[in-house]
Amino acid sequence: MTARDDSTRGPAVGYADPLGEPFLRTRFAVPARPATFVRRPRLTAHLGQALDTPLTMVNGAAGAGKTLLVADWAAGLGQPVAWLTNEAGDQGSGMFWAHVLHALHTAGTPLPAGIGGSPGGVRMVDHRLLGRLADELNGRDRPAILVLDEFDRQTAPETAEQLEFVLHHAGRGLRLILVTRTEPLLPLHRYRAAAAMTEIRNDELAFTPEEAADLLARHGLRLPADAARALVERTRGWAAGLRLSALAAQQSTDPETYLKEFEAGHSTIADFLLAEVVGRQPSRTRDLLLRVSVLDRFGPELAEALTGRPDAGPLLAGLCRQNAFVEDLGHSCYRLHPLFGEILRVHLRARAPGLEPELHRRAAWWLRAHGAVPEALAHGAAAADWECAAGALVDDLAIGRLLTGPRADDLTELFSGMGPEAGGADVDLVRAARELSEHDLDHGLAHLGRAEESLNPGATTAAGRLSCELLESLAARLTGSPDRAEQATAAAARLRREVPAHLLDRHPELTALLLTQLGSARVWAGHFEAARAALAEVADLPGAALTELPREDCLGHLALLDYLDGWPDRAESRALAATDVTRHCGGRPFPGAGLGQLVLAAVAVDRDELGRARALLAEAAEYGPGPGVPDPVTEACRALATSRLHLALGDPDAAAHAADPAVRTQVTSPWARANAALAAAAALLAEGRPGPAAEVLDGIDHPGAPLCAADVAWARLVAGRCEEAVETADRLCAEDGTGPGVTVRATLVRARAAADAGDTGTARKLLARALLEARRDRLRRPFLDAGPGIRRLLDTPPLHGLAAGWLHGDGRGADSAPLLVEELSGREREVLGRLAQMMSTQEIAADLYVSVNTVKTHLKSIYRKLGVGRRGDAVRRARERGLL
Repeated sequence: MTARDDSTRGPAVGYADPLGEPFLRTRFAVPARPATFVRRPRLTAHLGQALDTPLTMVNGAAGAGKTLLVADWAAGLGQPVAWLTNEAGDQGSGMFWAHVLHALHTAGTPLPAGIGGSPGGVRMVDHRLLGRLADELNGRDRPAILVLDEFDRQTAPETAEQLEFVLHHAGRGLRLILVTRTEPLLPLHRYRAAAAMTEIRNDELAFTPEEAADLLARHGLRLPADAARALVERTRGWAAGLRLSALAAQQSTDPETYLKEFEAGHSTIADFLLAEVVGRQPSRTRDLLLRVSVLDRFGPELAEALTGRPDAGPLLAGLCRQNAFVEDLGHSCYRLHPLFGEILRVHLRARAPGLEPELHRRAAWWLRAHGAVPEALAHGAAAADWECAAGALVDDLAIGRLLTGPRADDLTELFSGMGPEAGGADVDLVRAARELSEHDLDHGLAHLGRAEESLNPGATTAAGRLSCELLESLAARLTGSPDRAEQATAAAARLRREVPAHLLDRHPELTALLLTQLGSARVWAGHFEAARAALAEVADLPGAALTELPREDCLGHLALLDYLDGWPDRAESRALAATDVTRHCGGRPFPGAGLGQLVLAAVAVDRDELGRARALLAEAAEYGPGPGVPDPVTEACRALATSRLHLALGDPDAAAHAADPAVRTQVTSPWARANAALAAAAALLAEGRPGPAAEVLDGIDHPGAPLCAADVAWARLVAGRCEEAVETADRLCAEDGTGPGVTVRATLVRARAAADAGDTGTARKLLARALLEARRDRLRRPFLDAGPGIRRLLDTPPLHGLAAGWLHGDGRGADSAPLLVEELSGREREVLGRLAQMMSTQEIAADLYVSVNTVKTHLKSIYRKLGVGRRGDAVRRARERGLL
């Protein structure tokens, strides 16, 4: 470069702009930071790279904290910074360059003589002037730093072209920092490709929870970390939103609650965004923003469906480039900043009352047509267009999600606003599903019948008819109609061939529910092997949210079958697996909810753990689905476990009262009927009436389950029907597949008969066999119920040795406390500790930042593990075991 003649330098600029107006000093001063300003080292460190690159761009939305960030950085540099705040009134490149030159001059940057030397400033900008300026800057030993704030107000392409010329030719003599809401019309791609550009964009400008907590503290608000995190989530870390929220919260008596619940549409945030963002847009863009505010996310096509305009795509892309609180999610998908959307919806209701429901309706039908079912449901409900919402659910084959899955409660709530005026087959199917899931059988069956009458085989989709068969299977289960369940399952199998494969793949809950209802109906009917085939298919499914509840239900049923077949240890394992699923999946109670606890209670009675049995029965009642038509199998198992507990406690009348399940069914269950007859016979035998007891037992034509058959044999023996009893016992002992719960009872019948006949040797041999079989499963109750004669034999060697350590003298009587089934988890210990502090369920939930339902689930698990049924007992038992 040739040497310069320093004599050519002179006064750089005048003191008035090209229009003769004085330069306003505030536009050239680095802005002051307020007392509540939060210094953010991660951003200032990044901005420090600006000294190494010719171009730096700080690009973010209005109120993102761009200006204060750069001002703080500039103030800490220790060298002059030329600052210019652009304004909308500046017109033409001459005005722009006059202000730029004055900014450089104010910062002490020497400029060539004759550039803007007259009072009028720079009126005309030519190539020669820009060349001289660039050459002057290029010769500096230390680069000039020029900050152009609010550069988005400069929209003339020629200004950007001139600025690029100066920046390029100034070389290392100029560091340009642009503070802007939009990307400038500079060849940014070239700077990025050459690694000659420093960028800080909107996402990086967002406050972190820690920075937000610092900002709130500077406003005198010291809140828990969770509260700060929630505010950052709602504001997306937007600086102005955080500051305005903090200022408003200062005026509240409960700042934490205010920051959690404030209405953005009626706040100073709304004033800011309506003025700074909405007010800057042309009318067609404002209309677009208002209409898409009803959507969570959207693409150009959906936006066009709501606006009726074909230019939504370019408008949305432009709003993203402007950082106008429209976020680009990729793949032509957008969403509004949550606060911005909330404010726009309030503005929409004020400007166009009644338009919002129509926008929801348009969105619902468009989304339904394009397969976006969850979104279609939400908008259909918001528009009260139940035909669209119900049709979307049924056509998607998602009717089962009203019955199971993590969204079951949400869907039920969504359709809760559906009034009686809504009609059609799809609407009736949804009503039927909702009411059957709540065990409102009469209304559920009525709506299901109306839906079936409305279904047109030629016009109704296969998905609609398959949905109907799914509800038919549930109705069959709840009414105890095994034939109806078989027919519904067979019809569903035929319809599956007509349904698109992708729908079936997306809805594994459909098959799981069908097989669960079928399996339950078969259990009720006493068709155990067929029931196992259906139930095992669901129980073997991998854990998944949509099939967890049916899986729990099937595990509970399989546990019951194991118990009725005489396998208490296997029944206990499956029942524990079922209750484990219950604890983890949460959600609404399934028809078989609590079945696992009932099986565990029955096993506990057989082991003479009566305190544990009581606790498990209480826990099962808490897990149950509540009022309404009960599930037949679950109620029959409850009757079985409860009656056995009363018999063990020596109250046969209570046992007889509890043994009959309170259900209305089309078909009587053989094993449930047998259990009721056995309890009635036991009451009669206790009264010394063996004749009437034998008559009751004669009414049992088919016990329905091996366990019931063994109990019938014992009751007949006590009633004086020894030959029949022994014949049944011999058959049970010879059968394959029966477990110790059956064979021990049958062997005791034979032993008691031998002892009564005076054959003590045979009786001892049979008792030895029974003890060996019962020992592993700890089956104490059958021996305790066998009568004093058998107990005397058990006290003689070598039988006493076989019984030692588990049947006699182990301190595990009816009132003894059971050991922990499982260790308490860390969270369960936290809940237990708060329980001991007499905190309510709601207080525990608030203290641990979890939902009330989550606390209830932990409480039920704690009760089960401690073997109690109430809060006070849980605290007492925990103290006894050193857990508190």
